[in-house]
Amino acid sequence: MHIFANPARFLKLARPLTLWLGVGGAVLIALGLGSGLFLSPEDYLQGESVRILYVHVPAAWLAMGGWTGIALASLSQLVWKHPLAGVAGRAIALPGAIFTALCLITGSLWGRPTWGTYWEWDGRMTSMLILLFLYVGYIALAEADRERGGEGRVTAIFGLLGAINIPIIRYSVEWWNSLHQGQSISFSGGGSSIDTSMLWPLLASALGFSLLFGAIVLMRMRAILALQKVEARMRRLAA
Repeated sequence: MHIFANPARFLKLARPLTLWLGVGGAVLIALGLGSGLFLSPEDYLQGESVRILYVHVPAAWLAMGGWTGIALASLSQLVWKHPLAGVAGRAIALPGAIFTALCLITGSLWGRPTWGTYWEWDGRMTSMLILLFLYVGYIALAEADRERGGEGRVTAIFGLLGAINIPIIRYSVEWWNSLHQGQSISFSGGGSSIDTSMLWPLLASALGFSLLFGAIVLMRMRAILALQKVEARMRRLAA
């Protein structure tokens, strides 16, 4: 992990990787969404509204994955003092918040024809809304800490504590009665309840959005490092 502690070494890898992740993500998103929206069949129960899931599911995945990344970066910052950990957490927060909001919006649009309502205060939707508030709080806390020249310790602690919400989101449909459907894809041997004609566009879309998310995070890390370099130079000139 500490092999990339040197910002110059990290930037040398991040520059080309940003391009490859962005291009690969765009291609997979176009393939997944194109197939999901125009070629895959409609669901026998949900009809055409099922096509919202080709955006909703990747957004939900990245909303939770983003905060998991923040928690890992926070742990690395607090335990191993990795110099880029705080930068990574700040870089993840904004796209994580955007994908969380996208998850909530698409979920509401899907819920109206499926459940007859845009919103229901059940465990899954409420915990996802809490995740959005956590992202906003993390962004505000990180910015306030940066302005006062802090080390980001409080922000990192907040990032770790917020991770408690991730398993709540994951298992909410099992712990409480919920309108939200259960897990359709399982990586623990349960397989998938989704037909192959719908599954592969969904997986392609999820992978494409994940690669795009990675490219955005790398771009933001590079921008934050550049800003830190400019601020350090300005402080030296002002001294």
